[in-house]
Amino acid sequence: MTKKLTDNLLFKCGVIMKNRFMLAPMTNSQSLENGVLSEEEYQWLTMRAQGQFGLVMTCASHVHENGKGFPGQLGIFSDNHIEGHQRLSSEIKKYGSLAVIQLHHAGMRSPKELIRQSPLCPSENIKFGAREMSPDEIIELRKAFVDAALRAKKSGYDGVEIHGAHGYIISQFLSSEINKRDDDYGGNLYNRSRLLFELVEAIRKECGDEFLLGVRLSPERFGMDINEIKEVCQQLVEENKIDFLDISLWDVFKDAEDEKYRYKSLLRHFTELDYKKVLFTVAGKIRTAEDVKNVINAGVDFVSVGRSGILHHDFPIKVCEDSNFKSAQTPVSEEYLIGQGLSPKFIQYMRKWPSFVKEA
Repeated sequence: MTKKLTDNLLFKCGVIMKNRFMLAPMTNSQSLENGVLSEEEYQWLTMRAQGQFGLVMTCASHVHENGKGFPGQLGIFSDNHIEGHQRLSSEIKKYGSLAVIQLHHAGMRSPKELIRQSPLCPSENIKFGAREMSPDEIIELRKAFVDAALRAKKSGYDGVEIHGAHGYIISQFLSSEINKRDDDYGGNLYNRSRLLFELVEAIRKECGDEFLLGVRLSPERFGMDINEIKEVCQQLVEENKIDFLDISLWDVFKDAEDEKYRYKSLLRHFTELDYKKVLFTVAGKIRTAEDVKNVINAGVDFVSVGRSGILHHDFPIKVCEDSNFKSAQTPVSEEYLIGQGLSPKFIQYMRKWPSFVKEA
């Protein structure tokens, strides 16, 4: 059967996604410093729902004050955040999009000046000035993720994604380079992945079978090993407690960085896994209608769009209407980005991306 970009997708929890386009979780530094949703973040995300992304995911939202990763980060660690999240999820869903929040803790990547204490890590990390977590702190971290998921459900979100990628705390536990523990959470892959599987099990138990649950992983950088991440993915599928896997490849068309894995493309390493009833998405430089078509035809269920979602709030509409569509060439002007729903704070953040914002 030919896959159409406008196909409805049924997650095994029973939730339906109206097309094959997800807005990737995008750091933007435009919420309030106490984690409360800002008007700017509300406008940015709801505009993507208007633009017909089938699933709109928030930026990484920290589950504990000591896990804040960047200024102006949206939070989900307090009941004080629920009112803003209820408003946001309700507006996203009004346009027929699924509303999903990404649960995040930066671990060793939490800037000391933001959290006013030494950042946490599975093991002491001198480079980041991070201290090793105690067993009690791991229990506290696990509870923070579960409590955040329950807040998300109370806030009206369709589901949550556990951020296990990009060198944040879950991937710090997964990494044999970073995690040097000698207890039940360190050593072999089974132990290093223990926290992730405990989170999945606890969130599924507490939030119920009809709540959308996904996991984001990255197979490279920060000590990740492709075969280990593939093994974790397959186990997540086999345990049958998640609805989707979100694999961040940085570039969906590139080869693996590690020479020993270059016998096939990085994307193919993951499309060849047996996902059974779990849906599968990838992110990384998906910028044209042809890119979308090629990724879907490679065996991916839906695409996760970041950069092109910034440049075009209605990227799904443009791709579905024009098979030759290509994202705007960068750099683009501030005025252009304001027209796409970015606030001055978000635009300033985007200046960190080389040649993205045109100099005045």
